[in-house]
Amino acid sequence: MIVMIFADKFFRNIIKYHKYHKDQCPPFLPQAKIAFKTYNMRTPIGVVIFISIMLLLDTYFFQAVRSVTQSASPKARAIIYTIYWGITAFAIVGFLLFVYTEQSFLGKKIRTYLFATIMGLFFAKLVALIFFLVDDLRRGIQWLAGKLFFRNTEAATMGDEGITRSVFLSWTGIAAGGTLFSSLLYGFSNKYNYNVKRVQLSFDNLPDAFKGLKIVHISDIHSGSFMNPKAVSHGVDMILQQEADIILFTGDLVNDKASEMDEYKPIFSRLKAPMGVFSTLGNHDYGDYVQWPADGISKAQNLENLKKVHADIGWRLLMNEHVVLEKNGQQIALLGIENWSAKGRFPKHGRMDLAHAGTEKYPFKILMSHDPSHWEAQVQPQYNDVDLMLSGHTHGMQFGVEIPGFKWSPVQYMYKQWAGLYESGKQKLYVNRGFGFIGYPGRVGILPEITVIELV
Repeated sequence: MIVMIFADKFFRNIIKYHKYHKDQCPPFLPQAKIAFKTYNMRTPIGVVIFISIMLLLDTYFFQAVRSVTQSASPKARAIIYTIYWGITAFAIVGFLLFVYTEQSFLGKKIRTYLFATIMGLFFAKLVALIFFLVDDLRRGIQWLAGKLFFRNTEAATMGDEGITRSVFLSWTGIAAGGTLFSSLLYGFSNKYNYNVKRVQLSFDNLPDAFKGLKIVHISDIHSGSFMNPKAVSHGVDMILQQEADIILFTGDLVNDKASEMDEYKPIFSRLKAPMGVFSTLGNHDYGDYVQWPADGISKAQNLENLKKVHADIGWRLLMNEHVVLEKNGQQIALLGIENWSAKGRFPKHGRMDLAHAGTEKYPFKILMSHDPSHWEAQVQPQYNDVDLMLSGHTHGMQFGVEIPGFKWSPVQYMYKQWAGLYESGKQKLYVNRGFGFIGYPGRVGILPEITVIELV
C-alpha cells in the first residue's frame, strides 16, 4: 500500500486477530503485536524497532538527496542536509511524544495531525524507495555482469559510478514521494468537504406507491475522529436539505467508545425524515479495538450505551430484524443486520436468517449491512429476493482517483465492491464512501459522501 489512511486499522486488526486466533497466527504476529501496537506502543522494543526502521529508511533516502545535490555548492548542500535531518529529528521526537504522552498533552487535534504527518513522511519515503531499489538493482546486475562476463575489460572496472543510483531515478523517486506527501497534506482540508451523490435506481417489482421514494444513505460517521462540530453540523444541514422520505445509516457511529458521541448527539439528533431514521452497527461499534474495561466501563456496557445513543438521537437501530414500511396501502420491508463480513479479521454478528424471516410476503426488500463483502458471500447466493443492499465500511480508503469513466483506490485490491453502485442480475448494492474519517484525518480524491437514492 502507498498510503497510510488505514494504518491504524491495519495495526489494530493485527493485534485483534492474534488475540482471537493465536492457534492460526503466523510466527511473526506476536512480534508485530509488540512492535506495532499503534495506540499503546509504549514498550521500549516497539519504539526502538519503529525508530530503527525510520532511520534506515531515512539513511537510504538520503543517498538520493546526495545524488541530486552533487552539483550544488558546499553551502547549499549543507543547508539541504541540515533541513533533511532536521525533519527526521522532528519525526522521531514527534513519534516519541505521541507514544509516551497522554491525549491531554498537546491535545487531540495536534496529536492527530502530528501522527498523520509522521506517517505521511514514512509512506512517502516508502514510495520513493521503489524507484531507488529498481535503479540499484539494475546497476547491481550491470556491475555483476561486468565482473562475471567481461573480466579484464573496461566493463569489469566500472567503479563507483557503475553502482550508484542514477540522478534521473533519484529525482523521480523524490518527486513521487513528494507528490504523495503533498497530496496527503492537502487532503487534510477535505475531511469535511461533503459530497452529495445522486443515484436513480429502477426496479420492476417496486410497488407503485414507493416510486419516487427518496432515501438519504449515510455511513461511517466515526464521531471519535471529529474535531470540528461546526463543520459536522454543516454536513447534517446538507442531509436535511435533501428532504428525504427516509434516512438510512449503515454503521460505525463511533471509533470505539459510545462516549465519543456525547458532543455530537445534539447535532445528529436533528436528522429527521417522514418515514424515520434507521441505523445498523458496523465493526467499530463493538469496541473491539481497545482494551476493556476503559474509564470503568466494560465492553458489554459500552455496546449497551451505544445502543442507547441511537435511541437518544431518535434513530431506530435494527439488530438482525426488519421493519415494514407502508405508503398508500402498499408495503416493503427494510432489513438491518449487525456487522457481517466475509473477511476473517472482522466480526460476524449479523443474522440474516433472523432479519429475513417473515419478509417473504413483501414484494420489495432493502437490506442495511455495513460490510459490502456480505453481498457476494451470503446475500446473493442465499437471499436473492433482497433487491437493494446498502453498505459502507471501506471509506474508499479516503484515497484514490475519481473522474468520469475512471475510479481507482488501493482499497479495491481488498474489496471488490468498494464505492458506488454494483449490480448483479436484479440485485443492486450501493457502497457509501463514508461521512467521517478514521486514522488519516483527511481525504484525497475520495470525498465524504451523502448519498441520495431515488427509487423509480
